[in-house]
Amino acid sequence: MKNFKLNNQNISQFSEIVSIPKYDRSKVKTGIVHVGVGGFHRAHQALYTDQLLHDNSVTDWGICGVALLDFDQKIYNTLKDQDGLYTLILKELDGSLTRRVIGSIVEYLYAPENPMVVIEKMAHPDVKIITLTITEGGYNYNESTGEFEFKNPNIIHDLDNPKAPKTIFGFLTQALKLRKETDRSGVTIQSCDNIQGNGHITKKMVLSYIEVAAPEILTWVKNNVSFPNSMVDRITPVTSPLDISKLKEDTGIEDEWPVVCEPFKQWVIEDNFIAGRPQWENVEAQFVKNVEPYEKMKLSLLNAGHSILGILGALMGYTTIDESVSNASISNFLRIYMGNEVTPTLDNLNGINLKNYKHSLVQRFGNEYIKDQIDRICSQSSAKIPIFIIPTIKSQLKYKGSIKHAAFLIAAWAKYSLGKNQYGKELNIIDVMKESLNEKAILAKEKPEEFLELETIFSNLKNDPIFVSTYTNAYKNISAYGIQKSIIDINSTILNEI
Repeated sequence: MKNFKLNNQNISQFSEIVSIPKYDRSKVKTGIVHVGVGGFHRAHQALYTDQLLHDNSVTDWGICGVALLDFDQKIYNTLKDQDGLYTLILKELDGSLTRRVIGSIVEYLYAPENPMVVIEKMAHPDVKIITLTITEGGYNYNESTGEFEFKNPNIIHDLDNPKAPKTIFGFLTQALKLRKETDRSGVTIQSCDNIQGNGHITKKMVLSYIEVAAPEILTWVKNNVSFPNSMVDRITPVTSPLDISKLKEDTGIEDEWPVVCEPFKQWVIEDNFIAGRPQWENVEAQFVKNVEPYEKMKLSLLNAGHSILGILGALMGYTTIDESVSNASISNFLRIYMGNEVTPTLDNLNGINLKNYKHSLVQRFGNEYIKDQIDRICSQSSAKIPIFIIPTIKSQLKYKGSIKHAAFLIAAWAKYSLGKNQYGKELNIIDVMKESLNEKAILAKEKPEEFLELETIFSNLKNDPIFVSTYTNAYKNISAYGIQKSIIDINSTILNEI
């Protein structure tokens, strides 16, 4: 089989092998600017948009992908070389592969190279929506206070250098300022990150920054910019060299950065778009008045479940999530946590069979063909734990519910933060708070409560005697008996599961 580089010139070579865009990409204009063109965006929002362009013959909702940070240069160069095209690879539970080439990203910009070009694109009259996947840590708020963190060096830089920003807040502020000054229409800013109330958080953080950086546009922004909430769901592991070579071997497609994902996908969106929107509901997205119950469900079950499997699995020497699920004690731990500690905190979920959803999560996590790396799942846990786990703990404490498994996870995280698994092998910890976590973890060896002194993560939990006692007991048990036996022991104390 002859190999061809994936780009506009060669795409017709693959039409008999994989699904390719059937629409004329040259006629698609940019209506969406997306910041953070990583694997998840390309497996999720870009796919929905590609399907819409294909099925509904629309031409005004193409995506301009923006690489915001210096280390995003590789994805920018890849998309540039491939004319925005890439291959999406679905790995089914039976190991079969479904491949399609996605064409909805029709422009791509590298912000560090020319910030003003990005600002002007965000302010372009054709652009109606700016979407974000900038990770949980990208919203720059202090977990303990809920307020914008102005001490961030990059924020200080943006305030001093408004025309050459580094953060999303600097770019958005300048783009909105340009829209106002040129009498252009407003725009929707849509977060697609794993934060409960992501639209509310985005709005609060953007307005907080603008109040200091450009107060003269604050009223205009409040009246002309909307911030819908959304819930996104699709497991998207890091693409491996094997994925790239197998794609080339099976299809002849030379794609430098294909995207791998599971078959399942979900997108629940608050219908609050001030300047118009694509009809994503035609391609299986769900528009609702209130996203919060769906967000809460997903964050506290799927995302929290990932953190549980990652931290416990890492301590036991596993490298992928499916390996962790295959350990009966860990999977039972997860089931008990979801059933006893999360389910009582959830609200009414119209259209969702919660029992089936929880069972499906265990099945999805166990997809042995996804091979989701535990290092990826555990990365930036300091930003994830406060969003995925801590709200469940606080809710359960408020209503005197069980917190045994959640507190055990925090104790396990303290052990994880020491940097070694149960066999003494070094863990690859990727976290902006790695040093602070390690310092507190070392102190916790003598006094477990020391780990809870990280207020930006744990807020005031150190002052709750029930939580502190439950956490401390779990920590001491792990220290005395090891992670495996301690998991088995705590599971045996709980009768109710999913």
